[in-house]
Amino acid sequence: MKKNVLLFALLMGLMSAHAQKFRGLDKSPMDMAYYPDDFAHDRKFAPEKVGDKAYIRLTYTRTAKKDREIFGKLVPYNKVWRIGANEAPEIKFYQDVIIQGQKVKAGSYTLFLLPNENEWTIILNTDLDVWGAYSYNEAKDILKVKVTPKMVEEVIENLSIQFVKKSDNEALMQLGWDKTVVELPISF
Repeated sequence: MKKNVLLFALLMGLMSAHAQKFRGLDKSPMDMAYYPDDFAHDRKFAPEKVGDKAYIRLTYTRTAKKDREIFGKLVPYNKVWRIGANEAPEIKFYQDVIIQGQKVKAGSYTLFLLPNENEWTIILNTDLDVWGAYSYNEAKDILKVKVTPKMVEEVIENLSIQFVKKSDNEALMQLGWDKTVVELPISF
């Protein structure tokens, strides 16, 4: 009987030692932006503010500046970038939208960026669940539009993306990091 109890205790100790190991926290946490802004929260707690319909959801990873030179250095010019860290961001349109005169069908897409000094290209791509831009395949692009980066006074330490209402049928996707912001109008 003592042997069985000792064996049982030994096995339980080994199992619990392996079951409680987790890798450390990611230095660049994931975030989510909705249009209407804060939709998931407000749908429950302030439905009169957002209604019961989301138009856009964007999942991305917030990376930090950490005293680094960002655009043109950490994020090189003329090279496709996955916007953020880790997995490429994914944007979901709950209904068809229009971006710079081009119709985009409802669905989920990967969001990439091709920055240069004076003009950036925002890219929607059909290849989902990708890490970085290492496997970026231009043949899967469904949209490429140009936006103009604007310089701002105050440093934006962590990459941030948000949607703001421009009119009843248009939102602005605002992407900001370091001292740079770009805006992309999206119509419904």
